[in-house]
Amino acid sequence: MAKKETTALQPMNVFSNIQAFEDAQRMAKVFVSSPLVPQQFRGDLGSVLIALNMANRMQADPLMVMQNIYIVHGKPSFSSSYLIACFNQCGRYSAIRYQFTGEPNTDEWGCKAITTELATGEVLEGTNVTLAMAKSEGWYGKAGSKWKTMPELMMRYRAATFLIRTIAPEIAQGFQTREEVLDITDKVVQETPAPTTLTEAAMQMVAVDAESEDVAEDTAPVAEEQQPEQTLFGDED
Repeated sequence: MAKKETTALQPMNVFSNIQAFEDAQRMAKVFVSSPLVPQQFRGDLGSVLIALNMANRMQADPLMVMQNIYIVHGKPSFSSSYLIACFNQCGRYSAIRYQFTGEPNTDEWGCKAITTELATGEVLEGTNVTLAMAKSEGWYGKAGSKWKTMPELMMRYRAATFLIRTIAPEIAQGFQTREEVLDITDKVVQETPAPTTLTEAAMQMVAVDAESEDVAEDTAPVAEEQQPEQTLFGDED
């Protein structure tokens, strides 16, 4: 009896070609009209398409990605608990464990995340996150900071995030966690409303990049010899 061959499914980039994009739009329409998806995705085809592409890159369930992504100060980010869950289920490492050091509620109180690489049995340890670190980095003193009310949980989240970024950065795909963005973003008055969808966030990030390029051109030193005139988009070819 002939053995049946099986082919593993490969991650698909929904923006790689027209056919993939059209197929993704058909899938996105199911989520856009579903009451099960978070409110910010309902009726927003663009945000759903971006979320589908993120899910494909992470090889994760699209609904789980949409339920665990947040727009914080204009930046898309995941919840720390979701990032930890993705790591624990990746199959290459043991579930994350935590080791606390120092006296509780003192600056020396710290936590580091620990895991074991299943293929080699090597024990891997992350950065020791202490209250002193949280204070010196400015996380602790922010208005409404959870570091003051639930420091143990915040240390676990930050320790796990550091570990994942160090040994398995492909899981986070370059995205920060919601807790990281809240900790490192200054509370400033925004001239434009903060975006609430992935589409609006992407458009605002492009606008900020374009403004930064204009500032760099204005402040660049003038060369002694006259340079050929460039078009606005000449560097993008």
